[in-house]
Amino acid sequence: MNLHETYRSTADLPKQVPIFPLAGALLLPRAHLPLNIFEPRYLQMIDDAMRGDRIIAMVQPNTAEGIKAQGDADVKPSVYRIGCAGRITSFSETGDNRFLISLTGVCRLHLGVELEKQTPYRICKAEFDAFAGDLAPGQGEDEVDREALLMAFRKFLDANGMEADWDEVEQTPTEVLVNTLCVLSPYDAADKQAMLEAGTLKARCETLIALTEMVLASHGPARRTGGPTLQ
Repeated sequence: MNLHETYRSTADLPKQVPIFPLAGALLLPRAHLPLNIFEPRYLQMIDDAMRGDRIIAMVQPNTAEGIKAQGDADVKPSVYRIGCAGRITSFSETGDNRFLISLTGVCRLHLGVELEKQTPYRICKAEFDAFAGDLAPGQGEDEVDREALLMAFRKFLDANGMEADWDEVEQTPTEVLVNTLCVLSPYDAADKQAMLEAGTLKARCETLIALTEMVLASHGPARRTGGPTLQ
């Protein structure tokens, strides 16, 4: 069953979610985020999610102190209050006690009160209503300047000596294309948070294009953060 059939309204989404603070990791509706899980508290989080609704929320630490504290189980880093809930749609376990999972974005959310739970990972109340439009596939696609997006994408690839399967790109729905390119973009945590919080698909696309053009104009090839440090 497709996710948009599983989650028809915000009433179908959980009232509380486990959160995964991870700097530089961006999840957006109907985009995919692969994760390599090895930290014990997050192994338990994934175990628990797989026994339940398979939903976790990706959020970013919002201070330098929070990012540094990310690997310390005794410290709760401050996090941005807007994240994105994702469903575990792929799962495998390795011989060295790691989980390789893929999250598919479902809906953005505001984090509510953090709950006092007897778990090593954090759980917050979830407020989805402000982002109910995320549950409608393709919303806002007609307002996106797809040609401008593809032009910026081509410039980025050329500047970095990379190639793309253009037949596949052309067949990709505009919403999926915008969100996937945002997820894969090598920009820093603040830039990715700006794309996450963009009010419309058009605004998100324009933010991505502007970031790409600024980097190409000032530095040549895009700065690489090495991607998120996957847990």
